Amino acid sequence: MPSINENYLKLEKNYLFINIAKKVNAYKAAYPDADIIRMGIGDVTLPIAKCVVEAMKKGADEMGVKETFRGYEDSGAGYDFLREAVSGYYKSFGVEIKPEEIRINDGAKSDCGNIVDIFGDDNTVLITDPAYPVYVDTNLMNGRKVIYADSNEGNGFAAMPDDGVHADLIYLCSPNNPTGSAYNEQQIKAWIDYALKNKAIIIYDAAYEAFITEEGIPRSIFAVEGARKCAIEMCSLSKTAGFTGMRCGYTVIPDELTVTASDGSEVSVSQLWGRREGSKFNGVSYPVQCAAAAVFTDEGIRQTRENIAYYQENARIIASAMDELGIRYTGGKNSPYIWLKCPNGMGSWEFFDFLLEKANVVGTPGAGFGRNGEGWFRLTAFGDRERTKEAMQRLKDVLGK
Repeated sequence: MPSINENYLKLEKNYLFINIAKKVNAYKAAYPDADIIRMGIGDVTLPIAKCVVEAMKKGADEMGVKETFRGYEDSGAGYDFLREAVSGYYKSFGVEIKPEEIRINDGAKSDCGNIVDIFGDDNTVLITDPAYPVYVDTNLMNGRKVIYADSNEGNGFAAMPDDGVHADLIYLCSPNNPTGSAYNEQQIKAWIDYALKNKAIIIYDAAYEAFITEEGIPRSIFAVEGARKCAIEMCSLSKTAGFTGMRCGYTVIPDELTVTASDGSEVSVSQLWGRREGSKFNGVSYPVQCAAAAVFTDEGIRQTRENIAYYQENARIIASAMDELGIRYTGGKNSPYIWLKCPNGMGSWEFFDFLLEKANVVGTPGAGFGRNGEGWFRLTAFGDRERTKEAMQRLKDVLGK
């Protein structure tokens, strides 16, 4: 009889959003006429930009013609036209990344979890808490030691490194999911210096970089000195361009990034990752890569930024309601998430039940993102404008009392 990986038994039985769905479905069964507004899962609601859709259609049409049909992509890293487009996008905000340092993937979530395949299970992994559950779960699945850097109200939910603690792998997300906080250049430099001192590697999730509006908040970790020697960056088109149902993103591994093998030899991290992907991943479909390339054209950027501006206005509406109610929060300015402190000392799941029952509004309990999330709550700005306004009015009605 085969044995199982018993590290899986150490995980929460259900993923956070499965638990939320169960609660909402049970409530709907009991109250079928309830008008529920969902502001929990960070899924987009606006359609994909027209020029992006047209590019995908064109790519699909090419697959139906012998002369333009595409099979396997040779390198496995993505078509050159898309890697060059991503490189050009980085250059537009002052960061030099070679196309050869970019690998196309089916979304940041996959690579955030899979990247640890190339690192030993004896590594100590440092994760800021609260955190996107994928960072924690994928390392627990392999039995790695996970330690935490506390993000809390005292530090603006922007944990900083502790020189008395050693880590080998470090997960950072800025702008952060779930808290909406964003590291400035000096804070990122402190993490880079810590990584270099500890000979550690930072796995940097930049999925929300397109939402940054404030000066001094880097769009990429590679905008900060020293990052090329200690960082891997992952980004997704899910929130930038509405690709949650299309699945496409990219990972950047600089040529300078190396690790030392047990025999003392220097090994390229990019080559290790390329070897892993060659065995376990067949790449992203040609039509989707055509669509992704269109995102980075002048017209693609203009159209996708219109959608982002829509969500940013939703975030402003939510933040304004929090201000009116006197509720503390982070996020909203550089992020589509508002991370609010549960009123009247409520726990995260207690507040979830309260909002569901009293206002028919669904959010995400902060406790689902880690110990420091208890007593906090995430609302997403990815919804419909009128429904967002309606949800905030309901909150004012029930919380204003």
